[in-house]
Amino acid sequence: MSDLTHIDVQDDPALIAEVDRLLARRTRDIRLKGEVRRLFRARVWPQTAKIIRAWMIWVAVLDVLTLALNMLVLPTATAQSMLLPGAIIPPAVIAVVLVWRKPRPSWLEGGSLITGMFLILLSVALVGVAAGGEFYERQLNVMLFVAITAIIIFGIPLAWTVAIAALALGLYLVFQVENPAIEHGSAIDGTLFFASGLFATVAARRIMTILAQKTFLFELRDRRRVAELAKANDRLELLAKTDPLTGIANRRWMTETLDHLWGTDQRCLDGAAMLMCDIDHFKKLNDHLGHAEGDRCLVEVANIIQENVRRDRDHVARYGGEEFLVLLPGVTEEEAVSVAERVRKSVEAAALPNPGSRVSRSVTLSIGVAVQTADEAISPEQLQGKADAALYLAKQTGRNRVLLHTPDPAGRKHIRSTR
Repeated sequence: MSDLTHIDVQDDPALIAEVDRLLARRTRDIRLKGEVRRLFRARVWPQTAKIIRAWMIWVAVLDVLTLALNMLVLPTATAQSMLLPGAIIPPAVIAVVLVWRKPRPSWLEGGSLITGMFLILLSVALVGVAAGGEFYERQLNVMLFVAITAIIIFGIPLAWTVAIAALALGLYLVFQVENPAIEHGSAIDGTLFFASGLFATVAARRIMTILAQKTFLFELRDRRRVAELAKANDRLELLAKTDPLTGIANRRWMTETLDHLWGTDQRCLDGAAMLMCDIDHFKKLNDHLGHAEGDRCLVEVANIIQENVRRDRDHVARYGGEEFLVLLPGVTEEEAVSVAERVRKSVEAAALPNPGSRVSRSVTLSIGVAVQTADEAISPEQLQGKADAALYLAKQTGRNRVLLHTPDPAGRKHIRSTR
C-alpha cells in the first residue's frame, strides 16, 4: 500500500475536485468513492490490519486460558463438553491473521474477517449450549460482548460492520429460541433489546469512520495547498534569481554563486576564470533600431554565450544593462581566453545589426578576462575588478577584442591582448 507521503495531489485535477466536493458537503453525507476511497484505504490499512490481528490473537489467547481454567474449576464433564466448540476459535483466528498480514483484494479481506467473526461468535455460543444451565445464557451474552468490541475497534467498511452485527443478532436469536429455559417471546424481546444496543454501536462506529475520512480529506487538501505554496515560493525564488528578459541568471544569483564557490577563506579550490563581456556601442543600437531590437540583441547574445560554455559547470549571468559575467571554474588562462575568443567570434558571426557602431555594422563584444589559480587567495570582488580592468582597456583600445589581465612582476597591472 502506498503512504500519504507519496501522494502527489497536484498531479490529479479530478482528485482535487472530488476532495473539494466532499468537503463542501455535510459531514454525515460524506461518502468516499473511486480513487479517494482507494487512497483512504491505503492510508488506514496498516493500522486497521494491526488492530484486527491483535484483537484476534487476544480472543484466541483468552479462549485457551478460559478453557484451561474451566478444566480446573468446573466439573470434569462440564469442562470437557466445552473443549470441542471452544477449539473452533484458534484455527479461525490463525486464518484471519494470515490473510491480514498484508494487503489482499477487498473481497478476500472482507470474506475472511466476516467468516472468522462468525466462527468465533458461533464457538462462544456453542460453548454455552454444550455446557447448558447457567452457561447457556451467559455465553450468549459473552458472544454479544465479543461482537460489540469488534464493531467498536474495527475500522472497516460499514457493510462489513453491519454483517458482523447481523450475524451476532442472528445467532443470539436462534440459540435463544432453542433455549429450553426461556419462552420464545422472551427470546424475541431479548433479541430486540440487544439489537438496539448493536444498532447504536454500529452508528457510533459509522460516525468514527466518517470523521476519520473527513480528517483524511482535510489532510489531502492541506497537502495540496502546501504543495501549491511550495511551488509558488519556488517560482518566486526563481524569478528573484533570473533575468526576466534573457532568462539567464541575474546579478543576485551570480553573487550568491560566487560566495558559495569561494567560501570563507577567499579561495576557489579549483581556481576560476571570470569573463566580463560588454556589447560594443549598445546605446547606439537602441538609438538607431529602438529598444525592442535592443532587447532582441540582448537575448541573442545571452544565448550565444551559453552555447559556448560548459552547461554543467560554467555560470552565465546578465550583470548589467548590456554587460554579462561568465564564471569558468577550474580552467587555465589559455582555456579561459579560448572560451572568451570563441564567444566573441560567435557573436560577430551572428551578424546582429548595429548600424550605429563605430567598430562594425554588426554587434560585437569586448571581453575582459581574469584568472585565479587554485593557490591564489583573492576575493571574487577582486577577481571581478581585474576582469573589469581588462574589459575597460579592451574598450579603450578598439573594442571587439579579448584582453587578459595578468600580474606584472613589479606589482603593476598588466593587460595582454589576444588580438
